[in-house]
Amino acid sequence: MNRIKVLALVLAMLPAVVSAQSWKSKTMMTIGDRDITAGEFMGIYEKNNVMGEVLDKKTVDEYLDLFVDFKLKVIEAESLGMDTVTKFRKEFKSYRTQLAKPYFSNDEITEKLMEEAYERMQWDINAAHILVRCDAHAVPADTLKAYQKAMKIRERIMKGEDFNAVAREVSEDPSARDMKEIPGKRRAIKGNSGELGYFSAFDMVYPFESGAYNTKEGEVSMPVRSSFGYHIIKVNSKTPACGIIDAAHIFLKVDENDPTKTDSLVAEKAKNVYKEIDADGKNWDIIVNRYTDDRGTVPNNGRLSSFRVSQIVPEFITVVKGLQPREFSEPVKTDYGYHIIRLINCAGVKDYDEEKENIRKRIEKDMRASVSEEIVMKRLMKDNKFKEYTKVKDAFIASIDSTLTQGAYVVSPAVDANKVIFKIGKDKYTVQNFIDYIVDNQRSEPFLQPAELAYELYADFVKESVFNYEDTHLETKYPEFELLVNEYHDGILLFDLMEKEVWNKAVKDTTGIQNYYEEHKSEYVWGDRVNAIVITTMKPELVDTLNIIVNQDLDFDSVRAIVKGDRKFNNVSVKRLFFQKGDNVDVDAMTWETGKVAVVPSTVDKTTKIYKILDVRKPEPKTFKETRGIVTSAYQAQMEKEWLKMLRGKYQVTVNEKVLEKVKAYYE
Repeated sequence: MNRIKVLALVLAMLPAVVSAQSWKSKTMMTIGDRDITAGEFMGIYEKNNVMGEVLDKKTVDEYLDLFVDFKLKVIEAESLGMDTVTKFRKEFKSYRTQLAKPYFSNDEITEKLMEEAYERMQWDINAAHILVRCDAHAVPADTLKAYQKAMKIRERIMKGEDFNAVAREVSEDPSARDMKEIPGKRRAIKGNSGELGYFSAFDMVYPFESGAYNTKEGEVSMPVRSSFGYHIIKVNSKTPACGIIDAAHIFLKVDENDPTKTDSLVAEKAKNVYKEIDADGKNWDIIVNRYTDDRGTVPNNGRLSSFRVSQIVPEFITVVKGLQPREFSEPVKTDYGYHIIRLINCAGVKDYDEEKENIRKRIEKDMRASVSEEIVMKRLMKDNKFKEYTKVKDAFIASIDSTLTQGAYVVSPAVDANKVIFKIGKDKYTVQNFIDYIVDNQRSEPFLQPAELAYELYADFVKESVFNYEDTHLETKYPEFELLVNEYHDGILLFDLMEKEVWNKAVKDTTGIQNYYEEHKSEYVWGDRVNAIVITTMKPELVDTLNIIVNQDLDFDSVRAIVKGDRKFNNVSVKRLFFQKGDNVDVDAMTWETGKVAVVPSTVDKTTKIYKILDVRKPEPKTFKETRGIVTSAYQAQMEKEWLKMLRGKYQVTVNEKVLEKVKAYYE
């Protein structure tokens, strides 16, 4: 094909290509005086409805209304100046800083760090440590002193002294030793003797993590430096990683201030509860409901929120590691009480391809990110045409005297502060800019020469300037970054505006909430339930007497008065409670008729409960007090609907139907 034919073909294709792209930049709608392009709408629509898994995927028409409501709120917030207040600017800046971090990393170095982290994620480590504190910015002499102290401690251990005993004696981690109770401020805390429990990759600061993973099981590391100081690490065990753990438990609380919950009594009760569980665990749910003190887990049959090894006490993890799914343990003691643990699942670690994006995000927030910082800086200096005027820099630093190392820098009168010391892109940085940086960041460093400290500060100044320059140009260089930043900007504004115009107003409008409840009372109804007296005693010899009292034709107040008025009934509990089906195993088993009584002795301790049904309630409306939270939420939704109607009246919404049709066709 000759050049003329190729050119003709390219020219023939060009209008179609340009046309296919240009329509996305056209205005798809106008809200008030704000034009919104098809591309802006599509970017947000795709993120929420096209890419990845979407639970409630919407058509363009359905999403259009949601988008308009969203933009109306943002425009209203801006018209009120909410984007100019200090609180918003501070929060938005924080989010933008987080979003910018991926643009300041090196992919090659990051990939190696990701692979290292993934390898470490295969193992859970149980370790102890001894800390010798040393500030991250300590002078060399103090750093050396701390290192030598750590080495002497390690020598004691290598000669045979017990690691935990030495930790209690010399570790500068205060958690190693017992802490006495301070009345009104803290409870007594038992020291951990240096034991840190279980952890995996990313659970500790990176240098400590590396020291632990590079130490063999059963061995003691050389001193490892972190921002806290020097650590001597003993690795107790390295076991295959559990990953995300799902487990359930029956928990029996120990409270030495309660004579019915002393350690010995609870330990005995825990053994009896364990014996009541069927060998195959079929009655687990019933036992949980009947005995656990962790009532928040009862609706899920004792199931805890998913956790990792570093998020729960080590005694719990040690037991979990010895169980197979569906197996349950004998009672195990922790600082909180006794647990019977049932393993549901240990997910382990997923394949690298499944984990790598999560690992990448964690690296961005981890100390590992600094490893690639220097490489990134060199790339940015090249991309942004960094140019240093070395003679100007050296001449200025030569003028600096000991006032710098004293932390009270005074500029020499001979210095020409207007000279350019380096350039980034088209921006010029003068000696005065560096002087300002010195004044803001100077510190007393009596062990350093002025020139040494000056060059250190200069390196920091260059790094800060290079990264700041790139940061201020990110939106221009990366459109996807600009879109994401705008999303966060609008999202923060939306939250602040909703809090101001809907949520807080609704909560304060007590009359409006009450009226809403009256208008919708029929929507908030109890199911069938009983009103019952519940008597609890730990003295078997009192059961018959209490049963006689409760079987008399007496109301709750009379029964309570009799029991509370007789000293022999000390520690007997009398309550009036409502129960729906499923709330209580014992009540569910009763015949629901007024006057029915059930005496239910415990099979694992001396407790006996006596239930008497006072009356059976048919479905009835819930009181305002019982539904206030739900009613407030519904009232807020109604207020928001009315408010949006007002905004649509305030800001005219015009849709370009031709452009909208192109958007729809694009997703068909």
